[in-house]
Amino acid sequence: MSAVMNIGLGSKVWNFPGGLKLNGHKQMSAGSAIETAAIPRQLILPLAQHIGAPAKPLVEVGDYVYRGQTIAAPDGYVSMPIHASSSGTVVAIEARPVPHPSGLTAECIVIETDGKDAPLPTPELQAHPDYRQLDPSHLRNLVRQAGVVGLGGAAFPSFIKLNPGPGAQVDALILNGAECEPYITCDQVLMREQADDIVKGAQLIMHAVQAPQCLIGVEDNKPESIQALEQAIARLDDARIKVVVVPTRYPQGGEKQLVQALTGREVPSEGLPLDIGIVCHNVGTAATVWRAVTQGQPLISRVMTITGGAVRQPRNFEVRIGTPVSELLAQAGGTHSEPARLIMGGPMMGFALSSTEVPVVKATNCILATSQQEIAPPEAAMPCIRCGECATVCPAGLLPQQLYWHARARDFDKTQDYKLFDCIECGCCAQVCPSHIPLVQYYRYAKTEIWEAEREKRKSNQARERHEFRQERLEREEAEKQARLAAKKAAIKKDDDKAQAPDPVAEAIARAKQRKAEQQVAADAQPMDKPKAAKVDNVDDLIAQAKAKAAAKKAASAKKEDAVEAAPVDDPVAAAIARAKAKAAAKKANQPAEDKPAEAKPADKAAADDPVAAAIAKAKARAAEKKAAQAGADDKPAGEKADEENDPVAAAIARARAQAAARKQEKGE
Repeated sequence: MSAVMNIGLGSKVWNFPGGLKLNGHKQMSAGSAIETAAIPRQLILPLAQHIGAPAKPLVEVGDYVYRGQTIAAPDGYVSMPIHASSSGTVVAIEARPVPHPSGLTAECIVIETDGKDAPLPTPELQAHPDYRQLDPSHLRNLVRQAGVVGLGGAAFPSFIKLNPGPGAQVDALILNGAECEPYITCDQVLMREQADDIVKGAQLIMHAVQAPQCLIGVEDNKPESIQALEQAIARLDDARIKVVVVPTRYPQGGEKQLVQALTGREVPSEGLPLDIGIVCHNVGTAATVWRAVTQGQPLISRVMTITGGAVRQPRNFEVRIGTPVSELLAQAGGTHSEPARLIMGGPMMGFALSSTEVPVVKATNCILATSQQEIAPPEAAMPCIRCGECATVCPAGLLPQQLYWHARARDFDKTQDYKLFDCIECGCCAQVCPSHIPLVQYYRYAKTEIWEAEREKRKSNQARERHEFRQERLEREEAEKQARLAAKKAAIKKDDDKAQAPDPVAEAIARAKQRKAEQQVAADAQPMDKPKAAKVDNVDDLIAQAKAKAAAKKAASAKKEDAVEAAPVDDPVAAAIARAKAKAAAKKANQPAEDKPAEAKPADKAAADDPVAAAIAKAKARAAEKKAAQAGADDKPAGEKADEENDPVAAAIARARAQAAARKQEKGE
């Protein structure tokens, strides 16, 4: 209670500029209680039932759906899910007529109901009776999952309003129960019959936005609703909530006008109530939020008014979302005659419907079927006489006449200079215009053109940004390609330079291989226990020795020939002796290498050390001796040959004598 007193809101009522006193015609439908409308044979659920992006279908034709099942998911932040209002089979997902001023069609999910109204076996939304244990973020998510939007007519996603943002200070929550539009009584009977749900919803929203107090604004022409709300507040014993009675004046129910009337604060141009510390919701929205969070009920129905001079039994119904208007009119007893106009909403801010086959959507609060007597015949528009009445009654403090001139001239920049988007399209200016100029239509036309230009501009900007991004990407890819090519060329050049430059590792490996090969050759050329140098020296000695032997043999042969030539031809004995002596000399020349190892030359010593070389030398010596003696030994008997081998000189003498005897015999001596 102290918070309320400190803030000081709700202690008095302020006025807003302009406005009109209109005949409400509310008695036609306000007297009856809320009735539950029958489930229609076919439900038509548009994917766009809220401000923002349309939802995306989650079902296909032929699917069976249950009551409360999510059949379309949000597509973006400012978007809401759609739930099946009853059980049945999806028979179409196609364009159907929808309630919109344009009269155009939009994508809808069509469900053929089975009359069972079967709920989901496992509910998608869980009930949270003790919502105070939940943090505000969790509460907002639950409200969004339930598909709750503003039920006052704007259909703005409620979870966004429940998120004031970090650092935002909310001074008060305002529930709008003014319901200033003529003929409409759905909020009035809701406050009268479901006041407890509204007050509990106010408590929940206060917890979500951390508001210290709540003001419920109700016009003074609804005494029963005011009393019901005050009794509910008393039962719940919550001093933070207060009912504030405001004068009945159109458009008292406008958000900005009600905020100003209850708080004295003005919402800035093209601003929001949150800019001045206020959060505003409709009373119907508060009750729906309460049921969504504490009972797990998605938004599949709403209270709405069926009224007008052409309706037989005007009343308020709890209607399933997607019910065709024709079935509602039938449940209200039908019409006395063909309606002069069929309007969704009230006579001031509503719009005409092109067909009774359009469905009820979340934003539908009233279906008004007027009689011919209720609608004044249209009169031709005449030139503006500059009376200024339009400016007098404008609740937003605008200059409707200037807006009209610039909108008519298609000077849309000028219309924005005169704050076109602060216009709430209440219709007060057109209502009092003596020239019968449809001013609101010009304003709507100007807004539509500006929005379209903004959309085209955004598309153009996006196209330009995509083009620039593509150009940047192509340039970046080309630069990266060139960089890769340059890096590849540099790597190839580096490899070439590396191949031409000496490789210390390769050189070390080559040297190691060469040393290993030399060691292998040395190991193959010498005994295991002798060094390589000794074996090489032995080979050289053997060659030298062989050359010496050859020279000695040659000298001996020459000496022998000289001796033979010197000996008398007639003395064969002397010749044989000479030959024997020569042979003995030759043999003697070879003898020291074999018999005197102590005096041997270095080569002989090396041979003695090498048994293989020694054996070779001995073999060569024996071959030389044998060859020297072969000439005279071939014709000797075996005994003589043996003697000659033992005494070569005697053998030579014997051979010489034998030869001499043979010659004498031939001469006949």
